[in-house]
Amino acid sequence: MDPIVVYGSRPAWGAPDFSPFVMKLETWLRLAEIPYTRKDGNPLRAPKGKIPYVELDGQLMGDSQLILEALSRRHDVQLDAGLSPAELATARAVRRMIEEGLYFVTLRLRWVEDDGYAVLYPAFSKMFPAVIAPVAMALVRRNVRRNAQAQGAGRHSREEALAMGIADLQAVETLLGDQPYLLGDAPRSVDATLYAFLTAIQTMPVETPVHAAARSPRLLAYTARIRERYWPATEVVGR
Repeated sequence: MDPIVVYGSRPAWGAPDFSPFVMKLETWLRLAEIPYTRKDGNPLRAPKGKIPYVELDGQLMGDSQLILEALSRRHDVQLDAGLSPAELATARAVRRMIEEGLYFVTLRLRWVEDDGYAVLYPAFSKMFPAVIAPVAMALVRRNVRRNAQAQGAGRHSREEALAMGIADLQAVETLLGDQPYLLGDAPRSVDATLYAFLTAIQTMPVETPVHAAARSPRLLAYTARIRERYWPATEVVGR
């Protein structure tokens, strides 16, 4: 089989990628011990118009979850072997809560709120040639605002959105408890998602109640544990 090529965005704030979905996929590949190479992606080339996407046997494939499920079958990955039906259901529920709920709260804090956008702009604008960066960033911000409005996170008051994000993070912290990983002593597929999205929040150099909740001692210890084992060369800042 040809090597897997992962197309991502760019590092930001000491994290390996600006996108938590890229970090999720790369972390999963590291958990599964599947070698891959990394290249800068282009959403215009991506099969679903989003990053990440991968090249497998000369074909492009998008969506981080569909990619890792395909790779799991292809490489007979056993990360979730032995989990009970209840544990598998918990993992799915947590992943969906993070990707379909918490993500949009943090998207709002990155792109819609002026304080977050001021921090985001110099990091994300590097993806564009300097001459077109201001126009490109304005277009992306407008599209994100539209998507946040359609999804719902943009329709709430700031206090309501913050409360939703904090509640999600507190639910994760409660489920984690004193375990090293979400479902016990061994990392599972869901830990790739959890690590990626927590890291994306923890490293962004802004202060909101959501970021404070993500930087609780227990959640910081959790991401540090995974980073030290699977991302040993990564310097994470903003903590």
